[in-house]
Amino acid sequence: EVQLVESGGDLVQPGWSLRLSCAASGFTFSNDYITWVRQAPGKGLEWVSTNYTGDGSTYYTNSVKGRFTISKDNAKNTMYLQMNAIKYSDTAVYYCAAAGHYYGGSDLNEYDYRGEGTKVTVSS
Repeated sequence: EVQLVESGGDLVQPGWSLRLSCAASGFTFSNDYITWVRQAPGKGLEWVSTNYTGDGSTYYTNSVKGRFTISKDNAKNTMYLQMNAIKYSDTAVYYCAAAGHYYGGSDLNEYDYRGEGTKVTVSS
């Protein structure tokens, strides 16, 4: 059974850093598009970042460029989202997802695999 399990969500203050993890089991990241999608309270899903494991290409939505970094640890079969200079607007449930094809959108149903989410709350 394939599972993606997110962790690392927490209550943080603006300006802090946080690293989200997404551990994969029953599935190995290879030549896949691994993605983070988030959903802020009362809002729809928003695509955040994608990494293509085939060539290492990374893509970010404008609001997180320069602050967030997506990465993957092959040995641990885990993907990460390093969040720096966190803002109030980053408050959301963050989902990881993976697909063997490029999609680049926020509909989690379009991905082959997806996690249950981890909550990030930014508050002072």
